[in-house]
Amino acid sequence: MNQIYPKIPVSLAWSGGKDAAYALYLLMEDPVYRVVRLHTTFGEETRRVGLHGIHECLIQKQAKLIGLPLDSIYFSESGDNQAYEKSMSNYFERLKYKGVFHVAYGDIFLEDLKQYREKQLEKAGIQPVFPLWGKSTRKMIGEVIQSGFSAAICAADADKIGEDWLGEILSHDFLDALPRSVDHCGENGEFHTFCFDGPIFSEKVPISFGETVKKSYSFQDSEGKARNKHFWFKNIKLID
Repeated sequence: MNQIYPKIPVSLAWSGGKDAAYALYLLMEDPVYRVVRLHTTFGEETRRVGLHGIHECLIQKQAKLIGLPLDSIYFSESGDNQAYEKSMSNYFERLKYKGVFHVAYGDIFLEDLKQYREKQLEKAGIQPVFPLWGKSTRKMIGEVIQSGFSAAICAADADKIGEDWLGEILSHDFLDALPRSVDHCGENGEFHTFCFDGPIFSEKVPISFGETVKKSYSFQDSEGKARNKHFWFKNIKLID
């Protein structure tokens, strides 16, 4: 007689985008894991999700329609990575107190990012889970669309994605129009999405689209030279 073991509780890193949504979808079908909560990092000043530019109220609405508790983690946007790591370390301790020792991510193929996460989790005594790891991004994005998810382009690298695509719904037409240098899932940061409908939601997230803005960020490259990077952001609003 086969013994039935309880599923392992997991907290999922939730960005609000298609990858996180599809990771949750797969974990909901997984016989080993059970997602018991979501967690999202927000800038203290903006209350928005990093390079997605999505406001906290939209993430809260997603979590409500999914039916899972959302843990909001705030950190200073000063650019100091230590502030982010400290916030995450504190959160991992709270997770363990609640009996959750596994954290899932929607990463697909960025090995350096995966190793960074594994290193941080190891220090915290937490086990990583990567339900999307190693998947073909071209195949996976087709599965996302086929599964009934709807996601809008909320942010993009202005050097790679045209302004007209901001606010557009992720589709095969969008994918077919992408330059060959752009990954189909935007895994290299070429674009980001906000997922507002799909099988994980009890109903569609009510949203409207506002203006598109362009922001520039200064940084130093590997040779120490000053560079500028430009991004588009679509102002997505929650309809009350």
